[in-house]
Amino acid sequence: MSRALTLVLGGARSGKSRHAEGLVEGQGGQPIYVATAAGGDDEMTARIAAHRARRGTHWQTVEAPLDLTGALRRHAGPEAAVLVDCLTLWLSNVMLSGRDAAAECAGLVAALPGLAGPVTLVSNEVGLGIVPAEPLGRDFRDRAGLLHQELAALADTVVLVVAGLPFPLKSSS
Repeated sequence: MSRALTLVLGGARSGKSRHAEGLVEGQGGQPIYVATAAGGDDEMTARIAAHRARRGTHWQTVEAPLDLTGALRRHAGPEAAVLVDCLTLWLSNVMLSGRDAAAECAGLVAALPGLAGPVTLVSNEVGLGIVPAEPLGRDFRDRAGLLHQELAALADTVVLVVAGLPFPLKSSS
């Protein structure tokens, strides 16, 4: 398997995760799901359980709510196909933990070209809605948008998923 970087963007409940899972399963190798969510409440715990059930038992799950770059370095390789779901949850975790979000994002972007196997990144496109009223919300939206721009520039393929329909924005073929 060759190294390929795919970025799948979409809104909440757009079908982006399901689309990304199909892409990863089509790449061959061991599918590895790098989960950035933490089950902080009943609703999130139910979402996590639904995602796990949909993927089935052949997926290996790695939990990385904060150390995403480290998880990718440990698990991305020629015999694996890695799916990260999702970057905006990871970014939220980083910001709320008090870590340096700019440094964490820069570290992620710097690490991706050196990974040996295919990686598919899922993220919420949050810049299409209203401007958040609170400074933290605006900072989050801006950081996510800048991260998406950097990742899209690096990626071989970028797809926007709307209402379950994938719209290719950038293709390596």
